Amino acid sequence: MAKAHPTKDAGYSLLEILIVLAIMGLLATLVAPRLFGQFDQAKVTAAKAQAKSLRLALDSFKLDTGRYPTEQEGLTVLIEAPQSGSNVWFGPYIDGELPNDPWGNSFIYQTPKLDANGRELSPYVISLGADNAPGGDGNNADISS
Repeated sequence: MAKAHPTKDAGYSLLEILIVLAIMGLLATLVAPRLFGQFDQAKVTAAKAQAKSLRLALDSFKLDTGRYPTEQEGLTVLIEAPQSGSNVWFGPYIDGELPNDPWGNSFIYQTPKLDANGRELSPYVISLGADNAPGGDGNNADISS
């Protein structure tokens, strides 16, 4: 059986390759912003979930000790017993180390305030968002529990 020799016209022309590259570039410019938008929204959703998880751990701490942590104790009492020597700490209340927000910054703990009737409100766990500064809009907005 005789082998067929490729003709000199086999393969793609430069024009065909450029057209394919132009189509791929056009698709990338249309799809990429949507993907990055979803990526940013996923970080916001993750920050909300982490703040809520830390808040639930703070509630568990209060159930055991009868109080929320002080500002000095902060969120570290969720993984380490307070220095006060209290024997009602049954932690750790979260696994591993304290998580950072999705942008790599520490969460901020604010002690509970009192309402108009003198009742203690819930504490806040706050992420300052992508810009790590108070306030902001969109991905830079603060996220709290």
